[in-house]
Amino acid sequence: MGRYTGPVCRICRREGQKLFLKGARCYMAKCAIEQGQPAPGQHGARRNRKMSEYGEQLRQKQRLRRQFGMQEGQFKRFYKEALRRKGVTGEMLLQLLETRMDNLVYRLGFSPSRRAARQFVLHGHMAVNGKKVSVPSMILKVGDVIEVRDRPRSRDLATRSLEAATTQQMPTWLSLDRKAFRAEVLSIPTREQIAPIVDEQAIVELYSR
Repeated sequence: MGRYTGPVCRICRREGQKLFLKGARCYMAKCAIEQGQPAPGQHGARRNRKMSEYGEQLRQKQRLRRQFGMQEGQFKRFYKEALRRKGVTGEMLLQLLETRMDNLVYRLGFSPSRRAARQFVLHGHMAVNGKKVSVPSMILKVGDVIEVRDRPRSRDLATRSLEAATTQQMPTWLSLDRKAFRAEVLSIPTREQIAPIVDEQAIVELYSR
């Protein structure tokens, strides 16, 4: 199955909470969740029955996967990598997702959403440690320097996004030099710094079945 290309507000409505998939619109009153719109579909307004334990675990996984715009196979590979690492599996998974290249481009404000950030990276607008990169799923580590390439088109797109990103808070584990379009990964984020919108332990329990 290919990547979902339909209206992203529909995904937030299905999950019943903001996944911040549409940039600045997610912070406005016109947001579908702010307006209290029900889940999509003919019976969306009546989806209030109590879910089973499995159903709740599945919803947690779907919310996190959809927040980062990933397909099931790719998401599961990240889970397996988190399982291999030393530490709490759920927290390792969150850290891997947060340090993806496309997520960092979004967090730094170079793109208005993760979907746009993925395109931004794929089109070769970014560099890491002085080398051009075009892999959105690339995992960065402490000390890596990220920058928008010194090209008019790249800098123009990043400038417009930075000017619009007034409501987005800069993570404390990243440093950003706006004038140079350059940032550095200062540390791996903790769970408290990530502040996940899901219960990651439920996702671990789902995959452990």
